[in-house]
Amino acid sequence: MIDLRSDTVTKPTPAMRAAMANAEVGDDVYGEDVTMRKLEETAAQLFHKEAAIFVTSGTQGNQVAVLTHMKRGEEVIVEADSHVFYYELGAMSSLAGVQVRQVPGVRGQMAPHDVEKAIRKENIHFPRTSLICLENTHNRAGGAVLPLSHMQAIADLAKAHHLPVHLDGARIFNASVAAGVSLGAYGDTVDTLQVCLSKGLAAPVGSLLVGPKAFIEEAKRWRKAFGGGLRQSGVLAAPGLIALTEMVDRLADDHRRAKELANAFANMAGLRVDLSTVMTNIVIIDINELTCTSDAFLQELLTNGVIASDFDDGKIRFVTHLGIEDEDITRTIDIVANVVKQHTVHA
Repeated sequence: MIDLRSDTVTKPTPAMRAAMANAEVGDDVYGEDVTMRKLEETAAQLFHKEAAIFVTSGTQGNQVAVLTHMKRGEEVIVEADSHVFYYELGAMSSLAGVQVRQVPGVRGQMAPHDVEKAIRKENIHFPRTSLICLENTHNRAGGAVLPLSHMQAIADLAKAHHLPVHLDGARIFNASVAAGVSLGAYGDTVDTLQVCLSKGLAAPVGSLLVGPKAFIEEAKRWRKAFGGGLRQSGVLAAPGLIALTEMVDRLADDHRRAKELANAFANMAGLRVDLSTVMTNIVIIDINELTCTSDAFLQELLTNGVIASDFDDGKIRFVTHLGIEDEDITRTIDIVANVVKQHTVHA
């Protein structure tokens, strides 16, 4: 079975499993897990920040960041289709008690003048704007990369208004490889960021929240409140270290394979693909011109050995990752072509 649902289905490498078995551990709530401390220090250095904490998921990292940055009743500016708004169960409102202000973007990018317009003026009727969130790469924009220049423009705007910027960098490693921009350069444009180890980097569990030392110390309290204070967590930190130090460069293979898929799909009658958005490892196709539903399309793919995911409104998502090889791409193209052929409207 060729599983292209997400890069979250990656399996830890043999080296990761060996590192887990042999990790030096201690009670991390007491700060005694040396392997975890090494992972956090490594991440902080990569992103030019003072400190980092391990969190169990990207969602936990983003929500801990919001709680640490903000007070109840305040407002956060996010891109309208951002993960923190779309896929995190309304946690910013239910857990942090803050209001979300959506700004529509193009390929995940909010225009700086639109962001500035969304910043609340001081008025007794308005919530205070207290945070701006960015996402890079942008999931619902098809893995699109936010240019460093765009992030810097938002950072300059935020600084002028004395606002912090948090980056949902779940796939920032993909952005770095695709754009040729260092992780530190991305880190320099934001105050805090969350990065995932368990997607394209193939670690089995975990993300990191990175930022100033005082911020991270406060974030530890919220992580503990979420049940995220772990004990002998070096068994999770050990594969994370391998993810950070050995797995980033290979993302270029995922990007190459995604582009191969996208180019082949774009040449199939009945499919629509916006090739300009295929910058990393995500490919989204539009099947609305076919004579089948998304559910039927996905079922036929599954029957023939390919798993993809429904992305709503007649769109299907394919994500390349460590478990996908060149021969899987060739086979997937053939299978999709056969399914499309059966459901193409002929003039």
